[in-house]
Amino acid sequence: MTRRRRLISLLAALVVVLAAVVVVLVVRHHTSGPPASLAGPVITIGAPLPAPAIPPGFVGLSLEQNSLEKYTGTNSSALDPVFLQLIRNIDPGQDPVLRLGGDSTDKSWYPVPDLAQPPWVKFTFTPSWLTMTHALAAALHAKLIVGVNFEADSAKITAAEASALLSGLGRSAVQALELGNEPELYSGFGWYRNAAGVPVLGRGPSWSPAQYAQQASALAHALPAVPLAGPAVGSTKWIAALPTILAGDRALSLVTVHAYPLKHCTAASHPTIGQLLAPSSSNGLAAGVAPAVREAARHGLKLRVGEMNAVSCGGEPGVSNSFASALWSLDTLFAMARTGVAGVNFHTSPRVSNRLFAFAQPAGRWTGSVYPVYYGILMFARAVPAGSRLLSVAGPSTATVPVWAVRTPHGQVHVVVINKRLGGSQTITIRVPGAHGAGTVERLNAPSLAAESGETLAGQSFGASTSTGLAAGARRVERPIHRGDEYRVTVPAHSAALLTV
Repeated sequence: MTRRRRLISLLAALVVVLAAVVVVLVVRHHTSGPPASLAGPVITIGAPLPAPAIPPGFVGLSLEQNSLEKYTGTNSSALDPVFLQLIRNIDPGQDPVLRLGGDSTDKSWYPVPDLAQPPWVKFTFTPSWLTMTHALAAALHAKLIVGVNFEADSAKITAAEASALLSGLGRSAVQALELGNEPELYSGFGWYRNAAGVPVLGRGPSWSPAQYAQQASALAHALPAVPLAGPAVGSTKWIAALPTILAGDRALSLVTVHAYPLKHCTAASHPTIGQLLAPSSSNGLAAGVAPAVREAARHGLKLRVGEMNAVSCGGEPGVSNSFASALWSLDTLFAMARTGVAGVNFHTSPRVSNRLFAFAQPAGRWTGSVYPVYYGILMFARAVPAGSRLLSVAGPSTATVPVWAVRTPHGQVHVVVINKRLGGSQTITIRVPGAHGAGTVERLNAPSLAAESGETLAGQSFGASTSTGLAAGARRVERPIHRGDEYRVTVPAHSAALLTV
């Protein structure tokens, strides 16, 4: 072989070797570590929204006055520990806000010495009830919003109630006394039935928001010096009339409204899971409250959603107690936080479809059953500790796959992705500018949207019953695929994921 041929052969061999090296490098690049381009649509987390930081006690409970002892028991020295822990779970390290009111508010009274018990009384504040409630507030360091009777239209009756509550509970435990419950219903729904069985209305046909404001302002002068909350209304008409109410009632220190996206108050009304997961039931519900938040702020007041749940009038079986309610509560709490409300109280009563939990005491030992809606509330509490700021989210977030983000007081970014779809997972790339490190993912799962059991949060569950109020099982945390400040998260149908970076 000539020298020229040997040189050509050597060069050809070198080209083959170089080509092989390039192939190896390309293959290695695509088969080890993160992919060159993370999959799915890109969601970018941005600057803080103008909403205020999440205050302590943002998530609270609303309990009927006449059902309190179903949760606490009747021994003030041995309160139901499962109930206490379930409250602590959603307000970790905080002073929870408990609202004691609802339908029972305007049917309650404290005995007045020179007055016979009226026919509308269904519940009496007793010394034992006051002792139990005082013990509950002390055990949780809770702040109480307690309803006082407004429908009776009697300064003597309301003042007696107020004095007894402040004396029995202690002024430091009472954040506010709430004047009545849903006064918009006073002129249309029977307050009680008289001896002949005829419904008696609390107010006449001319009853209006302006009259409420006038009467509330007058009543305030007969009450002890204590912050007052109200108007505790839930109808869109009366919420829209808040400017009239606040202009006429200068006594209110806290504005309260009620929010239910769906109603089940007649036999003809049967809400569905699809309706519950529609944007109108979360973002739409919050949008209806937003003008009231701004109006309250115009008067230097804060607004609290004092009563909220998925379906009014006790809920709808198969909807209120389904896993869909967990995804709804998680999404709606973020939507409400974005409006700037001071907090949200979830209303719960024993033996109804929209309850959060139920308790029993077999053989003297407390146990609790935890229902799906509570899991959504719990995930929000984990994702949004007090002091967190909501962050802007840019990208193709949809109504069926909403994305929320916050920056915690410790500087972490939490991103919650909720997949409300009946079928089909969603993979997205979440870009968190300035983030670094591996990140973690925790999941909220259930067998289906209609499931009434089998929920897990980060692999843990309260099971069929709990004797501790703590979720049991090994905590399951995943590491998402990431590159730099981008994280890939896949969220299966009817589930939610919490990314922490």
